[in-house]
Amino acid sequence: MTEARPTVDQAQGRTPKLRGIEYLTINAYWLGMGFVTVSLTPVIMPYLVQQFVPEALKNTYYGGLRSAGLVVAILVQPLAGMLSDRSTLRWGRRRPFIFAGTLLDLVFLALVAVSGSFWMLLIAVLFLQFSSNIAHGAYQGLIPDLVPEDQRGKASGVMAVMQLLPVLFLPGIGVLVDQGRVELAILVVMIPLFITMLPTMTVREEPLRESPLTPLKPPVIRIVLLTLIFVVATGVSGGLVGLVGALLRESGVLQLVAVGLAGLVAMAGAIVVGVWLSARVGIGEGVRRYPSFVWWVVNRLLFFAAVGSIQGFARFFLQDVVKLSNPGQATALLIAVVGLFTGVAALAGGFLADRFSRKRLLLIAGLLAAGGTFLLLVSTDLSTIYLSGLIIGSATGLFISTNWALGTDLVPPDEAGRYLGISNLAGAGAGVVGAGIGGPMADFFNMSSPGLGYLVIFSIYGVCFLLSSLTLLKIREPRPPGHAQTG
Repeated sequence: MTEARPTVDQAQGRTPKLRGIEYLTINAYWLGMGFVTVSLTPVIMPYLVQQFVPEALKNTYYGGLRSAGLVVAILVQPLAGMLSDRSTLRWGRRRPFIFAGTLLDLVFLALVAVSGSFWMLLIAVLFLQFSSNIAHGAYQGLIPDLVPEDQRGKASGVMAVMQLLPVLFLPGIGVLVDQGRVELAILVVMIPLFITMLPTMTVREEPLRESPLTPLKPPVIRIVLLTLIFVVATGVSGGLVGLVGALLRESGVLQLVAVGLAGLVAMAGAIVVGVWLSARVGIGEGVRRYPSFVWWVVNRLLFFAAVGSIQGFARFFLQDVVKLSNPGQATALLIAVVGLFTGVAALAGGFLADRFSRKRLLLIAGLLAAGGTFLLLVSTDLSTIYLSGLIIGSATGLFISTNWALGTDLVPPDEAGRYLGISNLAGAGAGVVGAGIGGPMADFFNMSSPGLGYLVIFSIYGVCFLLSSLTLLKIREPRPPGHAQTG
């Protein structure tokens, strides 16, 4: 049995070096979770939703399913992390949550596989989000717990590789889905999830002797409020879009143009309002002291809402607009291309972010992502589609590493955890907005002209990339452009 050693050798007064096998045991579970993440949302769930709902409403139902799952994630993941922080169980703080969450994952993945209706699928997905985020919320604490600070860069690199590897197997899962063998596809996902959990159970944790005295109620209230903010923002914004469509009924092209513009304003507006209200709840007067930080979160969420929603609706786009006969496999290959180039560009972005203006790199990332999205809109063959995936993936990788580096510069060092936590919670909120508003809009426009809805919402996502670049004007970079920077 392999055990990760304590981070500080008390007897010798020095920091021990972790062995290679210890980097693997600590990070193995990222591989299993990655299989679930990259397979369910873009490949398996859209297929299942389409089996259970009217064709004309599949995007609405899928957007609702995804939004509801993200709401559960926003609530459960940070709560599980906080509870594991305070756990005094003899088995350790993190491992009991990871073990229990994984076993429940297997049960609920099986329920997803045998779902016979949309509502059964919805219930299974909500329970799956609950269990998976119990494990995820606790698991995020393992590297800070067990890896010395001077070795966390290597540990994070191993983590990134583990998260990236599942995309290599995704095309095979796409083939199974296209063949209607969903049960087998989900079994393929379940096996690595369980197997990678086992080495993680072998790490040695030092149990807490006493639970922290800090009250749990205030952070729980903040998490609930942050969740409500994005649920209400999405509901109100989506309702306003529907109202515009109803008021201009029978107006032909005018109605379509108005609803499209209303959708763009609603999506971007919900993100901006949601971020500022979330910041008010989470950091209070810090909103006034650090406005660049708040705009940095807006920049981050506009980008991630767009890229996440494009991946979520990719299968329906390839099926209904490009008219591919194997949309599952094509979607899987597209996601794999995006994932691979995201990983490569993230490594390059980390290097560049320490040497050039981070705002300039983020500007490039936003423009590249928008260009890749607009190229996708005019794609008629797989080569062009994969080229757009290459561009979007490269832009995403550059954005991920550079945006986070800029964010760490903008937060007050003594409160970095509290500030950066706002962006993590609100990030899932952006997914709620992108899917919750985008799905019904796609169905609305598809009823006017088949396939038009995807062109409209993908255009909106492309504009969101551009708006993410525009928000950089509100961010004051703390270091002079061109100077060496540290993330």
